[in-house]
Amino acid sequence: MSTMGRTDASLAPALESAGFVRLVTRGDGDGLAAAGVLARALSTRGTPFQVTVGRTVAERTGRVSDVDERDDATVAVAVGAVDADADRLDSSERPATLAACDLVRELGESPDPVLALAGAFAAGVQPGAGETELLLEAARDRGLLERRPGVAVPTDDLADGLAHSTLCRGPWSGDRDAVEDALEGVDLSDEPVEDAHRRVGSLVALDVVGHENASERAAEAIGRFLHPHAAPDGPFATVGGYADVLEATARAEPGTGVALAIGHGVETAALSAWRAHARRAHTALDTASTGRYDGLFVVGVDGAVETAARLAATYRSPEPCTLAIGEGEAGLFALEDRPLGGALEAVARELDGEYDVGRRRGLLRYDPDVDDATIIAAVRETL
Repeated sequence: MSTMGRTDASLAPALESAGFVRLVTRGDGDGLAAAGVLARALSTRGTPFQVTVGRTVAERTGRVSDVDERDDATVAVAVGAVDADADRLDSSERPATLAACDLVRELGESPDPVLALAGAFAAGVQPGAGETELLLEAARDRGLLERRPGVAVPTDDLADGLAHSTLCRGPWSGDRDAVEDALEGVDLSDEPVEDAHRRVGSLVALDVVGHENASERAAEAIGRFLHPHAAPDGPFATVGGYADVLEATARAEPGTGVALAIGHGVETAALSAWRAHARRAHTALDTASTGRYDGLFVVGVDGAVETAARLAATYRSPEPCTLAIGEGEAGLFALEDRPLGGALEAVARELDGEYDVGRRRGLLRYDPDVDDATIIAAVRETL
């Protein structure tokens, strides 16, 4: 069973005296952003560090445990559940990014508010909601963000952004040509520009909610994609788009995702990874098989299981939990906060596999020879 060592608040003294810090984060946008917030603070303080991504609890446990106990100068920190008495920078109650912000303030540093808001967004928290209010105020005071109509994509090229976004699921998702056809007649060079962005937002909302397979929750889900916080001088066009790229790189190219979160100027490579991952996720859903059970919606997909599970849950599923089953792995996504760790751990044990868990999401890895019926039954029994 996963355990927690020192909390984020009590970690500050250990980090202040550390000669080296090893950060091991789970593979999602919130985890990457949390690691990035802390890594940037360590860099400012001149503390050497290493950041890696562990996609499962077992991977992270192995990496944080692989610290020589005789080396008192090295501090290992995990973002995500671990099966060891390790220092952790997160909890099930709040995004890991917010815990990281608290910690760097304890260290006398200021978190990058745009990165922090992107991490919180990836965890399902809108900019300005709850604890993110101060971060949003800081970003606005510095002229880093402005609210505008339109959609939360990472690029100024709307056709590119909409085709590859994994924050929405429309009839044109994954197909740039189809997006260009849908946007025909909308010109962002028109004045006033805000009116053009507003027309795009309306068109997207109508296409997404009006889709024949859209769930009742699609209208609520599309709301967080509209009226974005734009970052004119940021690494990406909007906070939501930044979060989308963090999520994609965490799963498709974690090394690129780490470099992005740390601030190493890899935006072009990150966008390439985001496009490829989005195409795979949307294509997987285009050809997915589906099944409905009491409390569980199941989609059979070819890859990108976690992203496919999230998209299906938010835009297609009639049930509160969605399971996307691929080849040797499955993604789980819940529409409401609920404890998933115990259930996923039990399923992984039954399947002799591995698991990961985050806020509302989970990952299972197992022998590809295990049939879908066995996986579905195991998940239904434990949820």
